[in-house]
Amino acid sequence: MKILFLLLTSIISVLIVVFILIQGRGAGLGSAWGGGGEFFQTRRGIEKITLQITIALIVLFFVVSVFNLFLK
Repeated sequence: MKILFLLLTSIISVLIVVFILIQGRGAGLGSAWGGGGEFFQTRRGIEKITLQITIALIVLFFVVSVFNLFLK
């Protein structure tokens, strides 16, 4: 059972990385220090869905990791 949760944790972590990289497309590193903040843009359509899936995967990763911690 512990191996199953470790495998599930690994799969979820890879999915989190993929979804974060998908979101980062089009936004340069310079915008983190104020280089691209001339206008405010809301997330719509697929960007919003991608963000929601990423948040859900992060919460799921946390729950599985905590459950795996207490599993004998």
